[in-house]
Amino acid sequence: MLHFDFLTAASIIVFAAVIILIAFDVMDMLLAAMLGVSTLIVLGVFTSQDVTEINRTADGTLALLFGGMVVAHTLSTTGIFEFLGTVYLRATKGSGRRFLLGLFILVAPLCSVLPNATAVILLAPIIIRVAVALKINFVGPMVLTAIISNSAGMLTLVGDPATFLVGSTIGMSFGQYLQKVSLGGLLSLLVIIPLLPRLMKDVWQARCTLPENLKIQPLERPGYAVFSLLVLVLMVVLFIVGEKAPVQLIPPGVAIIAASLALLVVHAAKVEPLTAVIKDIDWKTIMFLFCLFALVQAINKTGILQSLSQNLYTWFGTNLLVIALVLVAGVGAASSLLANIPIVAAMLLMLKGYFVTAELVPDLALAPTFTDWPAQVIPVFVAMMFAGTLGGNATLIGASANVAGAGACAAHGKPVTFRAFLRLGVPFTLCQLAAASLYVIALFYLTK
Repeated sequence: MLHFDFLTAASIIVFAAVIILIAFDVMDMLLAAMLGVSTLIVLGVFTSQDVTEINRTADGTLALLFGGMVVAHTLSTTGIFEFLGTVYLRATKGSGRRFLLGLFILVAPLCSVLPNATAVILLAPIIIRVAVALKINFVGPMVLTAIISNSAGMLTLVGDPATFLVGSTIGMSFGQYLQKVSLGGLLSLLVIIPLLPRLMKDVWQARCTLPENLKIQPLERPGYAVFSLLVLVLMVVLFIVGEKAPVQLIPPGVAIIAASLALLVVHAAKVEPLTAVIKDIDWKTIMFLFCLFALVQAINKTGILQSLSQNLYTWFGTNLLVIALVLVAGVGAASSLLANIPIVAAMLLMLKGYFVTAELVPDLALAPTFTDWPAQVIPVFVAMMFAGTLGGNATLIGASANVAGAGACAAHGKPVTFRAFLRLGVPFTLCQLAAASLYVIALFYLTK
């Protein structure tokens, strides 16, 4: 067996190399992550126990993503998005202001229950079509769409992989999330609106006369559309009540059930072969996330996170409010440049170690199955949710939805530069993180 010092150095170097390759777009993100994991396997970093731990940590998040992607694909073949596009265009009445405000109504509900990048890909043709009809440059609205989609992930426990990862780690149910966190997610959306007249002045003030014969085309397969929507509604209902049912249904299980029903609807309607649905799943993102979970497991073995946990206690003692605000700033900044899933996963391990060091929880808290967290530490985990989810709004590479939105713009002849995204992303994100900090402070006082 290799010496531990060598394993520590190898894990750190490989993890850093993968992040650098992704951040500077030197190599495709999946290839970089897979090469990193492969290197660690060859060096003997991973044991069979590590593989089991990786699977235990990643399976819920990946199952949730897979189920959401299947349901989203089924909805995309119903024609309902084309229908919504015409309704949306008519609702703007030629006003850029109504167009921007309508994005919140169009994007937020869908992104609160489906993977953000998938939802952006589905909605991008609608938004670009409406922007073109209004004679508006669609780059700004698409950047705003990505930011809204990421922010809407805070509305529900299943809205964002990072949020679900934190919630599932502490045993927070869907209903508990609605009570403790969703209002903060709503605030993170609302704080964007006052900034629109200043940051997107040209779009906000745009006016255009729409054609008088703008008719809404009926759905070609209304029955298929109805059943597909029913699957989505059932999934949301089960997210809310499933954990209280006689047979407990956790969100990943609900997502798999919804995916199965969606595939059944496709099969019964004979719209397309099931193999086409499966092929359309974003396997690249799923594989990438699995590799990131593996890299985080390697970092966890180095003992660095345990050391940081002890330093956290040395620096701040048991001042949980200060630690929560530091997390909002630090994790938020890190998530703007690096993938939020590995950052949140690593910070969760560090936080657990800190709480044990501070003797706020027993040593059993380090086990993946521990969920008996005292009320006083919950706001710290909530701060992690806000930072990991909202921090990605700042830059083009901060979230997969940002990349998806930029790809849609490029496909329509208007590439989004890193600087262009930064101009809108940074002010929105700073205001959102400030609002999140105030919400976390309020949570601390409410839990006393």
